[in-house]
Amino acid sequence: MTYFDLQPEEVTPKVVGIVGFDGVAALDLTGPLDALARASLAGASNKRSVCYRPVILGLASKRFVSESGLPFKAEATLASAGDLDTIIVPGGEGVRQPETMAILAAWLGERAGQTRRIASISTGIYALARSGLLDGRHVTTHWRFANDIARRFPKLRVNYAAAFLKDGAFYTSGGGNSGVEMTLALIEEDFGNQVAREVAREFVMRLRPMGEADDHFEFTNYQCDPSERVAELPAWILAHLRENLTVEALAVRACLCPRHFSRVFKHVFNCTPADFVEELRLAEARRRLLGLRSSVEDIAGSVGFHSADAFRRAFERRVGMTPSLFRRQARQENLTPRMGSAALARQQPKSASFYRRKLAA
Repeated sequence: MTYFDLQPEEVTPKVVGIVGFDGVAALDLTGPLDALARASLAGASNKRSVCYRPVILGLASKRFVSESGLPFKAEATLASAGDLDTIIVPGGEGVRQPETMAILAAWLGERAGQTRRIASISTGIYALARSGLLDGRHVTTHWRFANDIARRFPKLRVNYAAAFLKDGAFYTSGGGNSGVEMTLALIEEDFGNQVAREVAREFVMRLRPMGEADDHFEFTNYQCDPSERVAELPAWILAHLRENLTVEALAVRACLCPRHFSRVFKHVFNCTPADFVEELRLAEARRRLLGLRSSVEDIAGSVGFHSADAFRRAFERRVGMTPSLFRRQARQENLTPRMGSAALARQQPKSASFYRRKLAA
């Protein structure tokens, strides 16, 4: 018998733990909380039965303040949390603080084996990625932090375009309304389309399929300021790495003159368009090298470098070693799972993980 066959009085609410911390993004916490609280099943006598029991969990204290200054009081702390069906980690400035990130990563690692699914919203992915649970998985996050996530955690397969994604028991989403959209998808997965659709109507939203891209509009049909046009480029760039990505070509895409485009781009991303494109290409190249399948020459062409030599020079300049050496040392690390990173580093002057940490610094 599935949940879709049960009568409302037979449903046991699923307990969902939503983590709270100082510096949490209020929308990332309250959006999913409200969506889960509204999910219910109607019985024959119009009596409704709730589908979820959301529980706000504080880190070490039940009191915390959002990044906008809104105070919250949690029902329990991480240490006192009971059994949870689902865990949701919101984003916010606080989750990127080293201490908070380390506490959450350790707790998620302990809980993963006894929790049906774990989801992150926007920058909540930092804690989940730090735990190692997302290694090798397809993920997404807020567009502004996607490139940083790809650099800090090269084992992740970052999708720059999707609103939210599922890979196994792990769910990740972008910013803004994406957290609510992902929560609606979780509700639909648990209790079916009708329940999820009723909640979506309350939020005046549609049910979005898992993995649907956010870049479903053309810039020429979208009236926005230059910063917004430039901010939408990462998803498009990643999907077109083999194409001409010069400043002139990107400026045309953003409907700006090249000079103005360069100024706006540097203001938004704090780097030049050329550096940004090169880093995206090299981030994708690192992931493909870890796959240990295609040749270095094939990978160079697949991410948009005109020659293998140009690829090697750019890779060595940013990573500190050649692509072949990066692949070889990554393979050696994978073949020695019982040997810690420190032991491997003693055998080799500089390991691939050393350079990955250097890039993430």
